[in-house]
Amino acid sequence: MAKYNEFAALYDELMNDFNYEEWANYIEDIFQKYNFGPRNILEMACGTGNLTYYLARKRYNIVGFDLSSEMLSKAYEKLNRFKNVMLLEQNMVNFKINKKFDCILSVCDSLNYIVNSADLYRCFQNVYNHLSDNGIFIFDINSYYKLKEIIGNNTFIEDRDEIFYTWQNSYDEKNDICTFYLTFFKKDDGGLYHRFEEEHIEKAHKEVEVVNLLHKVGFSKVDVYNAFSFESNTEKSERLNFVALK
Repeated sequence: MAKYNEFAALYDELMNDFNYEEWANYIEDIFQKYNFGPRNILEMACGTGNLTYYLARKRYNIVGFDLSSEMLSKAYEKLNRFKNVMLLEQNMVNFKINKKFDCILSVCDSLNYIVNSADLYRCFQNVYNHLSDNGIFIFDINSYYKLKEIIGNNTFIEDRDEIFYTWQNSYDEKNDICTFYLTFFKKDDGGLYHRFEEEHIEKAHKEVEVVNLLHKVGFSKVDVYNAFSFESNTEKSERLNFVALK
């Protein structure tokens, strides 16, 4: 799992095409569909707190954690006014919190960063143990198809007003691992560009393997949907939403 360092300062600007308010509304649609009314939510890999912000406004009690202290610092700037939010620095695989939650969330393909099946199992087992009876686990992943066929071995370039970056990718077919090599050029106040690099690694998890692991740790029911809908996913779905019931 990657730590976001200088990238944390740019994260919100680069992710401005994600509508986190709609994401929060979709999560509430899931609650309604499953006739579920949680009050206490654990958000894994909360990043800079974009989703947390909208959920906090809906008055859920939220504990959010992330591995990156830099991302948590940005999250704190957004969320420190909320009395119903607590932020922690923890790891998705071996997190330990001395309470149980009605709902556990992970969004924006965070679970793709767990590249080892044994670690993914440990993560799911930890989630199960931190859920209240009849609790719900909601998460999404970049699909196997997206990481292998769309991102794959391709290179993307984007030029924004203050940022230019290249995104070069390498796909390891033997291990279904996609490595992202990101090079950023950020304009400073003097008009000069500062260069820095990030490397991120995501695992192309197969849907059936994820579902099997969830059942193995004890989840009684697992549903999978095409992104932000309640439609069945297809072979070319790029983002899969999972709903697992304890």
